[in-house]
Amino acid sequence: MKLESNHHSVFLMHYHLVLVVKYRRKVFDDTISNRAREIFEYIAPKYGITLEEWNHDVDHVHVLFRAQPKTELSKFINAYKSASSRLLKQEFPGIRRKLWKEYFWSRSFCLLTTGGAPVEVIRKYIENQGEKSRT
Repeated sequence: MKLESNHHSVFLMHYHLVLVVKYRRKVFDDTISNRAREIFEYIAPKYGITLEEWNHDVDHVHVLFRAQPKTELSKFINAYKSASSRLLKQEFPGIRRKLWKEYFWSRSFCLLTTGGAPVEVIRKYIENQGEKSRT
């Protein structure tokens, strides 16, 4: 286990984030998921976040990431949801036909610390998301 550190602390903080499309609309395919991931990777460093694993099903995404103790997770998640919603609808106009009004993401999100299970178990779980629906 490799710990991270800054000037004042040593830490290792992993989180599992699940973001759901509003009303579980089926908008994700590999192309849209890859673009959503790129947006996450662009915004994340500004908040001290490092992406570990990403996967999607047709109506939600799973993200495993590391953060620092100073990271304001809710601010990051809201910034990501806002930017990704705007950019994905702009770059993939077909998405709008599948959404209700202008909403992309559900207002809520699921954020779990990974202390209860080994990170590798969670990583495998995320890697296998959506496999049944894609075959």
